[in-house]
Amino acid sequence: MSDTHAALAADRDRLGLRADCANCFGLCCVALPFSASADFAVDKAAGEPCGNLKSDFGCGIHARLRERGFAGCTVFDCFGAGQQVSQTTFGGRDWRRNPGTARQMFDVFPVMRHLHELLWYLTEALSLPAARPVHPDLRRMLDGVERLTGGTADDLLAADLPTLRSEVSALLTRVSELVRAGVPGRRRNHRGADLIGARLRGADLRGANLRGAYLIAADLRGADLRTADLIGADLRDADLRGADLTGGIFLTQPQLDSARGDAETRLPEALSRPAHW
Repeated sequence: MSDTHAALAADRDRLGLRADCANCFGLCCVALPFSASADFAVDKAAGEPCGNLKSDFGCGIHARLRERGFAGCTVFDCFGAGQQVSQTTFGGRDWRRNPGTARQMFDVFPVMRHLHELLWYLTEALSLPAARPVHPDLRRMLDGVERLTGGTADDLLAADLPTLRSEVSALLTRVSELVRAGVPGRRRNHRGADLIGARLRGADLRGANLRGAYLIAADLRGADLRTADLIGADLRDADLRGADLTGGIFLTQPQLDSARGDAETRLPEALSRPAHW
């Protein structure tokens, strides 16, 4: 583990940005809705407990989620929002024994999840040497978001998320420009592009802007994605076998988990090879 990766991991651990299901009241299994599809075997409304949720808030089919039709659960990451809401915002009072908290707790959870996702991106941006010119602004933004995550349920529900996300996005865009400016040659701009099912095998996408691109089921075998900006890119069922994603910025574990890859896929140091590859 490099010093940079170790510092990033320590920062994320300090902020509680890794899911700790043992200290969460199964919030992702209750608060969020899902529809019967390739990702979920059944319909479930927001606020309705999943039929697989056990009395101890564990999942009854955790080891068999994919085979039972719940692949969507395997690619979800709350970035630590679940335990923050359960143990900090609501002080360890669970919604089963304290039903009066349920509605507000379920409303707060997606807000906290958005905030923790922003913290995840901000910590990564602060770990990038090329982004030093904007590190002071990034630190101020991170401190502000962190303070908000420690607020009351009412504070969280009153948060202006659209404005906050816009401000963070502007900073991360600047970070992306600074990092990718160091990549030689032509850098492709596919921001928000519809690349569903695109044939990009062996494509030179080094330093490309793929922010918000739709890469569902795209053939990216052997593609060069080094230092590409992948924030918000939809990689569901994308074929990443043999692709090189080292140095890719703002790529998250859920994005990788939703894609297909193999032992030859090269990953950023902070991410892990999905078990199902």
